[in-house]
Amino acid sequence: MNGGKRRLTVWTIGHGSLSKDFFLSLLKKHGINLLVDVRRFPTSRLEHFRMESLEKWLPEEGVEYLWLGEELGGYRRGGYEKHMETSLFREGVEKLLDLARGGRVCIMCLETDPKYCHRMFIAQYLRKKGVRIFHISSVSKRVEKPKSSPFSLSPP
Repeated sequence: MNGGKRRLTVWTIGHGSLSKDFFLSLLKKHGINLLVDVRRFPTSRLEHFRMESLEKWLPEEGVEYLWLGEELGGYRRGGYEKHMETSLFREGVEKLLDLARGGRVCIMCLETDPKYCHRMFIAQYLRKKGVRIFHISSVSKRVEKPKSSPFSLSPP
């Protein structure tokens, strides 16, 4: 608690090539009730990770879905750090924070390792705003993250 306020928490996940059932089990294990897709282009070679599929099957399983790829997606001309200086990025972060105030929110992209994904930049930005960040890993063995990492191990 911070001065009587609950500290905000945001989870992150990379879907990689996970099965639909295993991906859902990870979200459920961490009590996620809203998945925020931060892929700039919300498609996948795996049909169940395409936006039009996620919009259907996630709510059927009790997890809401929202795409914020326009505001927070990667692949930016001039690089992601430059994009972070824009009002569009800040608007996306504010939307994300508002959502996190109302429930357990997880941002999702393709890359499973956050250090190779633009989620790292989002996480660093959120950390500076006092938000706790946890990365949901698909591997059962937990690997300690370096202290300089913007991610913490996900709580059980």
